[in-house]
Amino acid sequence: MTWPSEKPPLYGWLLALGVVAGVLVFVKLVVQQQPPQRAFGEGMMLLYYAYAVPLRVRIGRGLYTGGIWSDGGYVPYSKIGGLSWREGAAITLVIIYRVRSLTRRLTVPQARYAEVRRLLREKIAAQDIHFTGKALDLGTDQRDLV
Repeated sequence: MTWPSEKPPLYGWLLALGVVAGVLVFVKLVVQQQPPQRAFGEGMMLLYYAYAVPLRVRIGRGLYTGGIWSDGGYVPYSKIGGLSWREGAAITLVIIYRVRSLTRRLTVPQARYAEVRRLLREKIAAQDIHFTGKALDLGTDQRDLV
C-alpha cells in the first residue's frame, strides 16, 4: 500500500540548482574547453539536483512487500526493532531500527491510517516484524504495540 510522496520544501529551488549546474558544465566543457575532470563537481551536482531529486519524489511512500519506504529511505521489516505513532497535525509512524539508534518517519495520510495499522498488525502476526529479544520483554501480544 503506497501513496504519492510530498515534494520537499523549496523543490523549485532544488531544480533550479540542477539547471545552474548544467549551465556550468556546459560553459566549462564547451565554451572554455576545459578537460572533463575540471567539471566533475558541477557534473555531480547536475546529476543529483536534476536527476536524483526528481526520481526520489516519484517513489511512493508506504508499506511494500519487503519493508517500509519512509520519508527518509527504505527500511526492511527485518531491521525494525520498534514502531510508534505520533498523532498531531499529521499522523506519523516512527520506525526504530533494531540494531542502530536510528529512527525514520513516515507521514501517513488520514484516509490510510486504519489500513496501515491493520497491515502492520498482520506483519507482526506473521513474524515479519519481530519485537522480542529486547531487554524488557513482558510477554505481551506484540500486535498491541502498533
